[in-house]
Amino acid sequence: MATVEHPRIRPGVLEERLYQSRIAERAVERNTLVVVPTGLGKTAIALRVAAEFLRREPTRSILLLAPTRPLVVQHGKSVTESLLAPPPLVLTGAVSAAHRATLFHPPQVIVATPQVVANDLARGAFPIDTVSLIVFDEAHRAVGDYPYVRIGESNRAGPRARVLAMTASPGSSLPTIRQVWANLSLEHVEYRTSDDPDVAPFVHGIGVEAVEVTVPAEVQHLAVRLRAAVRRQTDRLVELHRLPVGAVSRRPLLELGARLHAEVAGARTRREPAPAGVWAAITAQAAAMKGIHALELVETQGVEALRAFLARQADLKASPSLRAFLGDPDVVEVGSRLRGLELEHPKVQKVLDIVGEQLRGSPESRVLVFTQYRQTADLLLKEFAAQADPGIRAARFVGQATHGEDVGMSQREQVEQLRSFRSGMVNCLIATSVAEEGLDIPNTDLVVFYEPVPDVIRSIQRRGRTGRARAGRVVVLVAEGTRDVGLQRSARGKERRMHEMLERIEAEARSGSVRGPLPHVVQRSLEEFPPSE
Repeated sequence: MATVEHPRIRPGVLEERLYQSRIAERAVERNTLVVVPTGLGKTAIALRVAAEFLRREPTRSILLLAPTRPLVVQHGKSVTESLLAPPPLVLTGAVSAAHRATLFHPPQVIVATPQVVANDLARGAFPIDTVSLIVFDEAHRAVGDYPYVRIGESNRAGPRARVLAMTASPGSSLPTIRQVWANLSLEHVEYRTSDDPDVAPFVHGIGVEAVEVTVPAEVQHLAVRLRAAVRRQTDRLVELHRLPVGAVSRRPLLELGARLHAEVAGARTRREPAPAGVWAAITAQAAAMKGIHALELVETQGVEALRAFLARQADLKASPSLRAFLGDPDVVEVGSRLRGLELEHPKVQKVLDIVGEQLRGSPESRVLVFTQYRQTADLLLKEFAAQADPGIRAARFVGQATHGEDVGMSQREQVEQLRSFRSGMVNCLIATSVAEEGLDIPNTDLVVFYEPVPDVIRSIQRRGRTGRARAGRVVVLVAEGTRDVGLQRSARGKERRMHEMLERIEAEARSGSVRGPLPHVVQRSLEEFPPSE
């Protein structure tokens, strides 16, 4: 295997791949957005670009940003193992602001969370003028008020350091990409798909299958009751002329909530009373949203998840919307039925079966189970423990926040858990969204989605945890006749549209008709590979 030869890269560490070389060459010269499938070495590209800037501008620093603490630690390790440079300065919220201020001694390679850097920039405590290159990992986050946006602004106003933005999934709309483009001052796009000739030799197959499970009759009855409760509130909104007939899904209700609160805020600004009926509409909208959430929990997560949600609602300070929700006769009936119901969602047993089959058939395998809710992760962990199968060594992997009795994991615990997973001490990791982005777990053979996710970025990130070092398998659990079905269909459609959008951008670039903040876009650096027909 040929390896990269560079005066600032350790010999024999990075595999020489032509597409990485060509992408890195362009990224050195222009602010570049790199879009390549997960597992094809975005980090290796960043290391090559960083090495070249260390060579060209040895008196200036490199800033490498990543959105989560485990990912920052992982990148710090990659820098240490790959670059001929002083040990990187790794900064997360675990390092106090006062202590951070004593650690900046350019030139350095600084690996940090964006929150830390943005906070230090706001205090004038981060030496951004000394930076020659800024790497934004998971660059699709550079929208809205995410700290990447503030760092991009500071760079435009300050050193105008070279920008390398990396992601596996830029988003499902052209406006979103244009936001990222403008916020990070990008000039050029390099993207690859798994079908491109220079990438194909390094792509390992990923088989994706949807497995449907039947919702028990008892759960279906609870769902019918909760739909009736939601309908009662939406009918009230129709009476108030706030919602069209039949609009009972999450999106129109969310949009209505935003409009209602904007009306109240506008009235307060003008020092006027709120419009007639607005508070009644706010109450009905909030109660309907609680009902929809309860419905989704029981249909896609299970009875225990619904029971816990209703218990939390009962412990909250009473509000008009909470009284409307908990006092609804159908919600009251649901609570009564739950007290005598000992039944778990069939997804639980399906996860146990799928994971058990994988690990018994291939004991050296690693399995990742993704779930939206920590409570589901805890339930699955308990069920695996109850099986007492020595071949399944399961553990959970969640974020740091603690909510009451729901205790998060510290950064140290997260890092240790990933180390145990890589080594095989743990072979089944039950994770929430914190494990979706960027974590390098090269030998994961199976990824299970406990539920589909509608967001194309999250779906791609989850799926990309497998198929890195060898062929992988993805299983998505879908509860028949529930929101799961629509979400699964929606995720497939959004991903297809994202690919179509990238092809459109490529076509615009080739014809010279790119408009707006996308002045130069190229899919393939190698001209000998023509676009697919």
